[in-house]
Amino acid sequence: MIVLRSDLEKISSWIKPGSRVLDLGCGDGTLLDFLQKERQVSGYGIEISTKQVICCLEKGVNIIQADIDAGLADFDENSFDYVIMTQALQALQRPDQTLKEMLRVGEQSIVTFPNFGLWRHRLQLGAGGKMPVSKALPAQWYETENIHLCTVDDFEAFCNQQDISVLQRDIVDYDHKADWLMRLWPNLFGELALYRIKNRR
Repeated sequence: MIVLRSDLEKISSWIKPGSRVLDLGCGDGTLLDFLQKERQVSGYGIEISTKQVICCLEKGVNIIQADIDAGLADFDENSFDYVIMTQALQALQRPDQTLKEMLRVGEQSIVTFPNFGLWRHRLQLGAGGKMPVSKALPAQWYETENIHLCTVDDFEAFCNQQDISVLQRDIVDYDHKADWLMRLWPNLFGELALYRIKNRR
């Protein structure tokens, strides 16, 4: 039995059985492997790490070794029902362009990212004067892969500006639990954000 991380478990519940899925930055292919076996999906993963590509191949996951920042020009419009990208948005050179490409090649997209607006991050930056370090953002400023951090409010403002509809949203802590404070003030108390989005037509 495949055991998923909590965020991947939530994402899998948003995927309809038999769908076509593209997973960007798919890592070792655990999510696609699960979706293939439990939801009968078809699709591909894109991953740059050779070690992770080998893991995908060992699982029988269709994998393309490529850099997400290079774009998705090889895929036609609406080639997939879902394009997924977990915990990679903040590490991209141009996250805005990647999001547009995701919504071009997929009917819907699922995106997750750490919320930089979390009160602990604000406190560390405001009171301590240093870049925040947390469970969601564990690396020091000089070694982090995160170059475009955003908040829940930033992401939703971007969606409004780009005519993108938010179909589902889940704002949780690092253990994937939510409480009334996160529901009331997601930008202040949410640690991780999960979104299912599509273009407004």
